[in-house]
Order: sequence, then C-alpha cells, then structure tokens
Amino acid sequence: MKFKEILRLVFINLIQNKFKVILTSIGIVVGAATIVMVIAIGKGGKSDVAKQFKNLNAGAIDISYTDETESNSGNGSNSGMPGGGMMPGGGGPGGDSNSSGNNSNSSNSSKKSSSNSSSANSSSKKSSNSNSSSSSSSSKKSSTTTSAKSSNSSNTSGNNGGPGGNGGPPDMGNMGGNSNSGSKSGNSNRGMMGFGMNKNEKITLTTDDMDDITTFVSGLSDATISYTTKSTVEGGDLEEETSYTIAGVKENYKDMSNLSMSIGSFITTEDDDNKEKVCVLGYSLAKEIFGDVTDAYDSTIYIDGRAYIVNGVLKKMGSVSSGISPDTSIFIPYQTGVKYITGSDVNPTITVIASDVNQVSKLKKSIKKVLAKSYPNSSFTIADAGSKMNAALKSSKTLTTLLFAMAAIVFTVGGIGIMNVLFVSIKDRTEEIGILKAIGCTKKNILTEFLLEACFISIIGGLIGIGLSFFITPIVQNFNVTVEHSLNGAVLSLLFAVLTGTIFGIYPAYKASRLVPVRALNQD
Repeated sequence: MKFKEILRLVFINLIQNKFKVILTSIGIVVGAATIVMVIAIGKGGKSDVAKQFKNLNAGAIDISYTDETESNSGNGSNSGMPGGGMMPGGGGPGGDSNSSGNNSNSSNSSKKSSSNSSSANSSSKKSSNSNSSSSSSSSKKSSTTTSAKSSNSSNTSGNNGGPGGNGGPPDMGNMGGNSNSGSKSGNSNRGMMGFGMNKNEKITLTTDDMDDITTFVSGLSDATISYTTKSTVEGGDLEEETSYTIAGVKENYKDMSNLSMSIGSFITTEDDDNKEKVCVLGYSLAKEIFGDVTDAYDSTIYIDGRAYIVNGVLKKMGSVSSGISPDTSIFIPYQTGVKYITGSDVNPTITVIASDVNQVSKLKKSIKKVLAKSYPNSSFTIADAGSKMNAALKSSKTLTTLLFAMAAIVFTVGGIGIMNVLFVSIKDRTEEIGILKAIGCTKKNILTEFLLEACFISIIGGLIGIGLSFFITPIVQNFNVTVEHSLNGAVLSLLFAVLTGTIFGIYPAYKASRLVPVRALNQD
C-alpha cells in the first residue's frame, strides 16, 4: 500500500472519530500548554532579573554595617574582658555602665565633690589619687564618707553591668573608663588597659572609611557612599504629606549605578559641599507627585517642611542599586541629608567597583581586612552584585526546572491516555485490520497507519495546547508574573507532543500489525 493511501485511511479514521480524538488529546493539550507557559515564564523571569540588575555593575561591591546591638540597647558592656567594676570597689562587671543611656556621672559627681573638697584640704584618699596636688590633711571620716558615696553610686549606675563592688581602693572603679559619652546603646567606651571595652559599639561608616578602602585595597576603579531614610514630602499634586524614600548620594552615584537623566542634571560636588537643598526625582515618583516629568523639573517640593528645588528627573529604570529603587526615590546631596534630615543617626552603604570582575572575591576579603583594623570587633555585610544576580538566576532556573518536571508528568499521563485509546481502537477495528491484511497490506503498513494516527492526535493536541496558552497568559500576568512567549517555546511544545504520541503509540501499533488475518476476520 502506498504512503498516501495510508494517510487517507488515517484522516478518514480521525474525522469519523472526532470526539474520541479530542478526548484522547486532552492530556497532550494540557502538556503542550504547560510547556509553552514554562518557557514563557522562565524567559520572563530572566528578563525580570536582567531588568532588576541592569543598572548594576557586575563588579559592584556593597559594604554596610550589621548592627547587632539594637536588641541589647541599654545593657552594660559585655565584651568579656574584666571591666573596672570587676576590681574591688568597681562599678560591676563590664566597666562603668551607661544604664539605658544614663551616664555613671553620679559616681563621677562624688569624685568631683571629693576633688572640690581637696581644694579645702578635706579630700579623701580617692580624691588624692585622682588629684595628686591635693592636700594630705583629709580626715579618715571624710575619706570613708566619700568612698561610701562612690560605692553606692557605682551600685546605682552599674545596675546593668553587674553589682558594684564594696571595699578596696575606691579609685579602682574608674579603671574601666568613665562612661560620659551617653551613647545610644548604653555601653561604655574603651577605657584604660581595655577595661570596659565595648564589643558591640555602634558604628557609622563614613567617607573616611571609604577613603581607607580605596587607599589600602588595590584593584578598585571607583567608590561612593549612600544611605536611605523615610521622610514626609509635600508639593505638586499631593493633597497631604506622604512618606517617601530619601536617598543621600554623592555626585558619582549616577555613573556607578548606570542611571540616566530624563531631564535636568544630577547631584553635583558643589551641591554636596555647600549642603544645597536640591533634589532629583525618580521617574515613577515624579509622575506620581507632579503628573508629568516636565512639570516636575525646576519645581519645589517640601521634605520635612524644608523647600527643595527639583534639579532633574531620572529615566525609568525598574531596578535596584545599593538597596535604592531609583524609580521611587528622591535623591539629595549626601551632606544635605545628614544636616537637615538624618543627623548622625544614619547607616550608610559604601559601594566600590572592581576593575576586574574576576577579582571580586579577592577584593571582598581585602575590604574585610581593612575594616577589621578600624573596627576589630564589628560585623559588616559585604555583598557583590554578581552574587545577587547569580542567586536570582538560580532561583529562576529552579522554578523553570520544577515547571518542566510538571509538564513531563502531564505529558506522560497524556501519552498513557493515547495508548489506552489506541488499544481500544485496535479491538474495535480488528475486522478492518484483517481485511487490510487480506488485500495485501503488510505489517509495516499497519504499524505505520496506527503510528501516524497517534502522531496526528498528538499534533492536534499540541496545537490546541499552544493556542490555549495564549488564553492562560493574561490570567497568569494578573498575579504579577512576567510572561514572554517565543516561537522556540511553541516549536518545542509541538515536538514534545509528537514525541509523546509516537513513543506511546508504538506498542499498540505493533500489536495491531501482529494480528493474524484469519483470526482477525473470524473474531466477533
């Protein structure tokens, strides 16, 4: 039998059993649609990653301080080294404590009163230690009274650092360093001989730290420092005060982050040095506040009640750099923000660019060593853009793999369905197969006919599945999932469908070709 005659028989059987063909291909339809969506979602995920990191230099390294003391605020020093309070007459373990930000000035005031007494030749033994020029004519009673006050003060001010010691040379309680700094964490500063050293001291990275990194770490092409905070903003079309992200940046932040201006100019060195009240708006923010980018330029907005001139508006970026989303942020000069908005309560990020991307890991270690010299007991987060990009791509690939696995399962189920239907079809068409063999059809002809039927059922299911995927796309996009269809996805889906039909159609076709004509014709 000629091949075209076999094809004609296949089409006749498919047309006569349209409903059966559609039901048989349901598994293939679902599998094909899944494959198309898998590829489209995977491609969309990669596109999202590319957009998210498009303004990041692959060699960018962000350095920020990890504050581990916030949960311990108000506690005394706990560096593990013996503080002055561990000595007889001291203020408790860990040195003189700033309990909850309160300085141990009550103890110092006692010392001061003793010192004042020394000018009147009535100082105690403790005051004579702190002021050797004092007269030695103090009475034992005066010394005892002053010591008791000092000891009681130590017990009060060192209540978080441990109980104050009683007895012993009173002046030993001062060896941990006087806690007169009033630091926010409530911990004492470093004192003599390391007594009262603060392991979790509050640290603020500065331009000096940035200079140290660029000086002692070779292989860096540029560096900048930035920070973000939240402030209320008024102006434009805003009907009430609204909180927005304010980013304090240097003039080179724009080039390092690959930002582009839609209109106007970015922050300049002069703006930063003179602490000018100027700003640059992100694209989305400019449209939200003023309705139009052009209207935003050279307008005035009020940040924390102070007027700022809009020097420019950025182009739409849709990405994040150094923890800052350009589209929804207001950029101001670094020093301006420190002066008018944040004060000293700021936790900036230093960003450096590696000259050679392949040396990023080595540079991160070098930066860590430089910071360790300045802040020996502190922890810093040092992350590079390349690692972030790889992590995001890895996550996207994992999702794609899972979806492919699901598609494979669906195809398997669809293939089994085709196999079952073909087996039933062979049973129903046994007489037809016997007649074909009786008129001269070979085993190969019968095998080809049933294989072609399986393939065409798969192709029909694949085409329906591809069409179905375009109807599913808007539903998926409603869940903020990026979907990007491609011709490759459609072709691959169709190939999978044909392959599935062929593989699962081989055995039924083989069984059909092995039927003996006489038995087939005699079977009821």
